[in-house]
Amino acid sequence: MRIPCPYCGSRDSREFVYRGDAAPVRPASDLASDNADAMFDYLYLRDNPAGQFEDLWYHAQGCRNWLRVTRDTITHDIAGAVLARSGRAA
Repeated sequence: MRIPCPYCGSRDSREFVYRGDAAPVRPASDLASDNADAMFDYLYLRDNPAGQFEDLWYHAQGCRNWLRVTRDTITHDIAGAVLARSGRAA
């Protein structure tokens, strides 16, 4: 699988470290009991959709940037990639 890095161009996936779903947002870090449920969901519960999905990848053997990669979970075709700090992948 080849990942299109915005800085380095198309690179082999072995240069990257997969870090999972790009969608979860960490809940506020207070100690309220309702927040404990939200933190449990954030840490342990993940969807496993079929089709297009946004992943986080770290380019460890290249520019060392975090990327948001839009990938089809069935075919592993990559639709696009952007720097994680710049928002949604194309």
